[in-house]
Amino acid sequence: MAKARAVYSCTECGAVTPKWQGQCPGCGLWNTLVETVAEATPPSRYAALSTTSEVQLLSAVDTAEDARVATGIAELDRVLGGGLVRGGVILIGGDPGIGKSTLLLQALAHLADSHSALYVSGEESTRQIALRAKRLQLEAPGLPMLAEIQLEKILAALAQQQPFVAVVDSIQTLYSEALQSAPGSVAQVRECAAQLTRYAKQSGTVILLVGHVTKEGALAGPRVLEHIVDTVLYFEGDAGSSFRLVRAFKNRFGAVNELGVFAMTETGLKGVSNPSAMFLSRHGQPVPGSCVMVTQEGTRPLLVEIQALVDTTHAPSPRRLSVGLEQNRLAMLLAVLHRHAGIVCFDQDVFINAVGGVKITEPAADLAVLAAIVSSLRNKPLQDKTAVFGEVGLAGEIRPVQRGQERLREAAKLGFTRAVVPEGNKPKQGIGGLEVVPVSRLEAALDYFF
Repeated sequence: MAKARAVYSCTECGAVTPKWQGQCPGCGLWNTLVETVAEATPPSRYAALSTTSEVQLLSAVDTAEDARVATGIAELDRVLGGGLVRGGVILIGGDPGIGKSTLLLQALAHLADSHSALYVSGEESTRQIALRAKRLQLEAPGLPMLAEIQLEKILAALAQQQPFVAVVDSIQTLYSEALQSAPGSVAQVRECAAQLTRYAKQSGTVILLVGHVTKEGALAGPRVLEHIVDTVLYFEGDAGSSFRLVRAFKNRFGAVNELGVFAMTETGLKGVSNPSAMFLSRHGQPVPGSCVMVTQEGTRPLLVEIQALVDTTHAPSPRRLSVGLEQNRLAMLLAVLHRHAGIVCFDQDVFINAVGGVKITEPAADLAVLAAIVSSLRNKPLQDKTAVFGEVGLAGEIRPVQRGQERLREAAKLGFTRAVVPEGNKPKQGIGGLEVVPVSRLEAALDYFF
């Protein structure tokens, strides 16, 4: 019997090479080639799923939008952009045990009352799923379940049941008989995802795929997997914490970077109605090194406490540690602070933390970070009930940020009485109960604070 020929596939872009090499010739990344079996693709692989397509004019295409279907979980609907869209394919990833299967089982239990659904599990038996539903106190006697990992049998069950929504847990456990490689390989993951996506687009079934993640936190399998699907959701947060964050990194039907906040309870994941309270520490009185900023996560403004600790260093090189914010940007802000405000930190260790485990990627946190650093350095707290946001440029100017009005209204709604904002974000009309202090330079902002 002839030995199967081995090839090497890239886990990021899916490129195939006959020999192993350190750098992928397709995407240029290092150490991403893994050994797989060379597949002989049959010419009629997609014959069962393919239908004749006709050329259409753009003006002749029906553009009437289908009504979105709510999942029954408000925070999940927010991340999805308002609910499920017919024919959509959603990929959700996260660390083991963080709550992916729990959230999807809760959503299917709600949807099963009004829509046909199917739960396909490749990791658990139907008895395990039933025990989990009992533990979560979910009542869905009419929810069909299927424990199967062969793609062809799953597609046959979908064609027979014709559900409105189907969950596949997980895509890494599936395999197709058309390929020889093992489940979870680059070829199998790409093939199974492509055929499930093709079925969803033809039938209108909403398919939710659960994806494993690597130790770096990225979705396992080829990078093309994220390009195939319509929506990519990631679970964030520490598995030891009771809070879970679900963020949309790609969404063809809604806003990206939309954030959903959940609390893990004995009966499953519950949406947090006021997530700003989660990211704010409760101090009896103002403390040095603490500043509240208003960040924008998708379409939702959130108040997050930024904490700073500045201490005299006892090493030749001072430490710069940032949790929840970009560390390279912290070094840049310290240079701006020295150059334009005359405040030096070359002999100080600087530690920055965003409370609650949230990750802030937008530059609107610059002014709040510098205010917290100077507050800790001088051991002087900021004024109570003060919210801050603004981008700091290399020339020391305070630059405006997007959605300034929504940020101010969120701060006023949560009881803040003062807001220090860029000059360009000064509202034309006053906001009730909120004093807005516009600043245009870093020096002016620090003079006001201290």
